Amino acid sequence: MDSNNFNLQILSLADKMFRFAKSMLRNEDAARDAVQELNLKLWEKRHQLDQVDNVPAFAMRSLRNLCLDTIRQTKDEDELSYDVMYNEPNPHQQTENTDMAQRIKSMIDHLPELQRTIIRMRDVEGMEINEIAYITNLTANAVTVNLSRARQRIREQIINENKRVEETIWRK
Repeated sequence: MDSNNFNLQILSLADKMFRFAKSMLRNEDAARDAVQELNLKLWEKRHQLDQVDNVPAFAMRSLRNLCLDTIRQTKDEDELSYDVMYNEPNPHQQTENTDMAQRIKSMIDHLPELQRTIIRMRDVEGMEINEIAYITNLTANAVTVNLSRARQRIREQIINENKRVEETIWRK
């Protein structure tokens, strides 16, 4: 492929290639770099481009692959290893977690006695269903049903509480 044919088939796609690269990379400078790098590679291989049936499609596919490689490289460079990541909750999250635990304890306290006993044994003490059944003199199925109902009641209370908070916030 000579320089005139290269200009017609490749460089005429510069705007289209830039928009495509920008949509993939989400960065104008990186998109310009990708288009420029691809143009340079294609120029160096211009004599082999005569064997390609659809040069513009080949150029766009090559640009896509180059952008994907760039994304992978930047992702690898930007990622921290898991042993370096800080996983502790911030003070705001710690306060929210403490408040939520207090609200759940209060909700458990207001459950019927049997449900309250079963949910404490299972979720707080970590006892098995069979152990709870033996202690409460119920069947394992009855323990499971009561545990499910207790959890459902708490879940509904949390959802209702969150709805009330959201409504209060959005009314202002």
